[in-house]
Amino acid sequence: MAAIAVSRLWRYPVKSMGGTEVAALRIDRRGVHADRLWAVRDLDNDITATGRRVPALLRCTAEYRTEPGPDAGPGNVPEVLITFPDGVQRCSADPDIDEHLSELAGRPMRLTPLPEETDTSVHRLRWRQVLAAYAPSEVRKDFGLADSDKLIDTSIFSLKEVATLARFSTPPGTFVDLSPVHLLSTTSLASLSTDGTGFDPRRFRPNVLLEIDGATTRFPESEWAGARLDIGAATLRVSGQTIRCVIPTRPQPGIEADRSITRLLSERTDRFLGVYADVAQPGVVRTGDRVEVHVIEPPGALRRGAGTLARRIQRGVQNVVEATVLRGR
Repeated sequence: MAAIAVSRLWRYPVKSMGGTEVAALRIDRRGVHADRLWAVRDLDNDITATGRRVPALLRCTAEYRTEPGPDAGPGNVPEVLITFPDGVQRCSADPDIDEHLSELAGRPMRLTPLPEETDTSVHRLRWRQVLAAYAPSEVRKDFGLADSDKLIDTSIFSLKEVATLARFSTPPGTFVDLSPVHLLSTTSLASLSTDGTGFDPRRFRPNVLLEIDGATTRFPESEWAGARLDIGAATLRVSGQTIRCVIPTRPQPGIEADRSITRLLSERTDRFLGVYADVAQPGVVRTGDRVEVHVIEPPGALRRGAGTLARRIQRGVQNVVEATVLRGR
């Protein structure tokens, strides 16, 4: 059996900016504690900006001025220090921070703290925004797809995730895209590269990088769907594979652009790399911690039948989404 250990850990104070490598992460009920408590608001489009649509954000890095306390979270966001591509640093409390962000992006931007979980105003999308965000041309840009490539198959998302994507730019109470914890292995990074040396993991923005000694497959975490992960003092439940957009191909601090990654992902992993996970049991995770993977048992006949029916219903809903939103009809 492969031995799995935590190799490196990251926390990202500001959505779509470079994060901070840490020796330990506190995993609470929301996910990684103090992860993505800030985001940048695109004022022209009245939506949370991402590195897909505003790639200049990826060239910034962010760190908290002081270590966030245990009560940090929605509605209680500690000050953050942003380092811009030219080396200039600005604090979230500086009166000209929005001016600097707007100059960087080339249009009006505002640094926004995560509000209370009951306040959905910064997350909610209007129907015209949904249509604009998921127009075929925009989806192709987000995933680096050519006109001849098929659009993304929405069956990778659960019904809950489809409903969330159709209503919110990010789930209420968080600035993460969908799931609160992102894991990736060095084995997958090596298998994706053409020479086996791997890619810089920071391209893919994981919270947890795993070292798998004795892996028997090229992309081992892709087989963990639904698995329970005992990692340090925390327990996670793998919610699904991570589909990859254009962000890993773009320049980031200390990382040059590499458009070949889009092709490699398409050819080798069907555009997936790494996994998302939800929190089953909060706890602290440290570098060097062992990881135990408990893959779920195959379902019995009754559960298989129920699962098949649920998937048919889910696919029916997703067909509607694809025919209306993603196809622009």
